[in-house]
Amino acid sequence: MNTSVRNILRFILIISLQVLILNKINLRWWSQPNGFPVFVPYVYPLFILLLPFEAPVWLLLVIGFATGITMDSFSNTAGLHAFATVLIAYLRTNVLNALMPKNLSEYPNQTPSVKNMGWVPFLVYSSFLILVHHIAYFTIEVWSLANIGYLLLKIFASAITSILFIIVYVLLFTRQNTYRG
Repeated sequence: MNTSVRNILRFILIISLQVLILNKINLRWWSQPNGFPVFVPYVYPLFILLLPFEAPVWLLLVIGFATGITMDSFSNTAGLHAFATVLIAYLRTNVLNALMPKNLSEYPNQTPSVKNMGWVPFLVYSSFLILVHHIAYFTIEVWSLANIGYLLLKIFASAITSILFIIVYVLLFTRQNTYRG
């Protein structure tokens, strides 16, 4: 399947999953009424993370903005998602360069994945960028450091849950190599 078609289908799938299912789920980590804050796991940044290695930064920024604006239009959040996704799109190439043994241009027609990177580098890559996304998004959303504990709790609880959902997505939608000995 063509890379562009695959990415368009992935965009539709991930945004639909986020808007139709994950945005409707309010998770609490404790059953007490005044327990941890209500939060929504954000999996849609995974679309930016799974774009091909050789994607230029300007294209990543445009796609990041389009992804963020799409989420903003569904979430009624005036540019919060766009800011956070453009930030991770900007940082993505540097994070990959730090984690990959070769230059990114030496991985033609490949995307960051468990298959291409291995579990540990992929988890470091995705966890770091998801954490950056959540820090940017929730800091602007809360826009106050008066209750820093609430902000940190919201960031880390959402990031951990998002990473768990991303792992599930990767396990479901990544072809596993079967070993025939």
